[in-house]
Amino acid sequence: MGDRGDGEPRAARTIRRVTIYLDHAATTPLRREVLGAMLPFLTDVFGNPSSAHAVGRRARAALDEAHEKVAHELNAQAREIVFTSGGTEASNLAIKGAAWAGKAQGNHVITSAIEHHATLHTVSHLEKFGFEVSVVPVDRYGRVDPDQIASAMNDRTILVSLMLANNEVGTVQPVREVIERVRHQRGVLVHVDAVQAAPYVGIDVRALDVDLLSLSAHKFEGPKGIGALFIRHGTTLLPQQQGGSQERYRRAGTENVAGAVGLAVAYELSCREREGVVPRVAALRDRLRDAVLVVPGVELTGHPRDRLPGHLSVIARESDGASVSFALDLEGIACSTGSACTTGSAEPSHVLTAMGYPAEEALGAVRMTLGRTTTEEEVDRVAQVVPEVLVRMRVGAAAVAADPLGQQVPS
Repeated sequence: MGDRGDGEPRAARTIRRVTIYLDHAATTPLRREVLGAMLPFLTDVFGNPSSAHAVGRRARAALDEAHEKVAHELNAQAREIVFTSGGTEASNLAIKGAAWAGKAQGNHVITSAIEHHATLHTVSHLEKFGFEVSVVPVDRYGRVDPDQIASAMNDRTILVSLMLANNEVGTVQPVREVIERVRHQRGVLVHVDAVQAAPYVGIDVRALDVDLLSLSAHKFEGPKGIGALFIRHGTTLLPQQQGGSQERYRRAGTENVAGAVGLAVAYELSCREREGVVPRVAALRDRLRDAVLVVPGVELTGHPRDRLPGHLSVIARESDGASVSFALDLEGIACSTGSACTTGSAEPSHVLTAMGYPAEEALGAVRMTLGRTTTEEEVDRVAQVVPEVLVRMRVGAAAVAADPLGQQVPS
């Protein structure tokens, strides 16, 4: 990593330039309370939770308490929580584990066209081993039709995997209706990817009646590198990594105690504060939305009402989303062009193309996502800057189109 000669890394200068962070769907800042809860397990309480001595027992007690805290917030049992390395591993374990465990009963898996790549790439991987996959389409708002999922089922269907809320456009899915048709009427397992929804949607796994559910700490102001999977007691799952007996033989490897503690505290705080955070963030989102949508050619993507409260995703026609994001970064505003896991790709968003947007329009996507720490002053600043940037870039694009060589256009 280079520096400017005074010892300051180049990356540090880049990070300090960003003053307004509107990319909470990608990741969130670590809460100080969470860091404080984690620190003892990164320093003094360093024992292996599988060790029988006192140092190990202290780590084990903290890990057990983390299981209990997460279970309490989900209305689950502590034995139903498995800590993983993140949301991607949680979804991999749920989908692969359930599919392989159920292979004797069937080989058919159903998902939707707008799932996170942690799901889509996983079901694609299963196809290499003889599994059949049905990818159900979505409407213009990015919502699945529960009846279409039910129609896609056959006597070999063993699993349906569906996200609770989409990470790119914020649309909340009718998961309850899907579960009613799939699990209650047909007895098929259901996995819900709740990674993006967890900070803003109350999740009761008993009321939802879901079999498997994925979480990721860094989406609700917890640490990166730690996730959790709810596995309903009695659900058979084939472990995806072999080794020791950790996590009740479902996920081998020495546990990340500090990460588990951080996830549990972060989720507990998020659930406790949700009632106050959601309406405030939604109001700020609506203020920003109204300012951005006055720009001609800008269209809201995702469902206009059934969406995450802090999520604003738009398509700016005749603009390039990557260029808009870069221009906003120069103004001290951090946002994205879509899913953080696919930024840097020149390909249009698979979510937007599945929703029916042409590739050239999908490339104009911009995503601004607010969080608990977003302020009114920040939103007011962004509401002023974003329309100016969109108009400026459109004028520039039109000038280039009219005179690509920068020469005088003959009259």
